[in-house]
Amino acid sequence: MNEKLIKFTLPPQATGPLSFEPPDRFADAPTKTRVLVAEDDPVSRTLISTRLTKWGYEPVVTSDGAEAMTALRRLDAPRLAILDWTMPHIDGLEICRRVREARHLAYLILLTARSSKDNMIEGLRAGADDYLVKPFDAEELHARILVGQRVINLQETLAARVRSLEIAASQIESLRLQIPL
Repeated sequence: MNEKLIKFTLPPQATGPLSFEPPDRFADAPTKTRVLVAEDDPVSRTLISTRLTKWGYEPVVTSDGAEAMTALRRLDAPRLAILDWTMPHIDGLEICRRVREARHLAYLILLTARSSKDNMIEGLRAGADDYLVKPFDAEELHARILVGQRVINLQETLAARVRSLEIAASQIESLRLQIPL
């Protein structure tokens, strides 16, 4: 969800309370949520991207970890990513670590054939938000993507509200400095 900042306007003399203009939640909203698919196996990659398209998402498809990192570093990077653990150049675990170190806002689903409890713990500790074992149930993947969307939407809403509060605090401080003591 792309929310605009709440706009604060001050009257010329600043004699009344602050006025608020709520964001237009539908302005500039993308028509489809973009989801990164980082999978080196062509059959799995095609299966996942086809499902995503069927569900109304826009898949951003990469075939190795280096391509995935490049896609995640872009300004218009997808906020949701489905990462295979084992890929050439950079594995899914390392991508999770790097994304978390960079404090990048993304929901990461590690999709892997590694099914042990130890592997799952390792993946989640590396920074994955979710862990799904191959072969996977398509509806379960879809449900987990929906969870990821809810989390990302909440994070974006919170970040927008924090920015709005910072702007308001700055404006209040500016007014405070203008009031004679």
